[in-house]
Amino acid sequence: MLKKLLKTEDSWVLLIARFTLGAVILPHGAQKILGIWGGHGLPATMDAFNNWFGIPSYLTFLVACAEFFGMIALILGLFSRFMAGSLALVMLGAIYFVVNNHFFMNWYSEPRGEGFEFHLLAIGLATIIMIGGSGRFSIDRLLLERMK
Repeated sequence: MLKKLLKTEDSWVLLIARFTLGAVILPHGAQKILGIWGGHGLPATMDAFNNWFGIPSYLTFLVACAEFFGMIALILGLFSRFMAGSLALVMLGAIYFVVNNHFFMNWYSEPRGEGFEFHLLAIGLATIIMIGGSGRFSIDRLLLERMK
């Protein structure tokens, strides 16, 4: 089972997908966990998600961990399939709980709000990683080579 999770090809495409997804999502997690880049930290984020969207604190904690610690692991190529799958679930949850049923992000005219275009792109990159694995320069490849 572990070998299936770690299996990957020596692919630049998977490396690029992994780095891109991790680099884009990691700052969102840092906002939630560390309170930097305009974020308010974990306690305030848990309160806000509960008050605004009705999301329980434990789920907000898991989302923040997936976006921060999971994306660090993804960038390093550690258990990338699992990390990408976790993020895809986070994005599906965001579409369900947060997005106002609009495709486009719209902050300038009515109705204002988040669209789900960003979330679909993240799900697409996560799916590529879930199918192909970590790719080149990943801890997964190193671990798999040592298991042989």
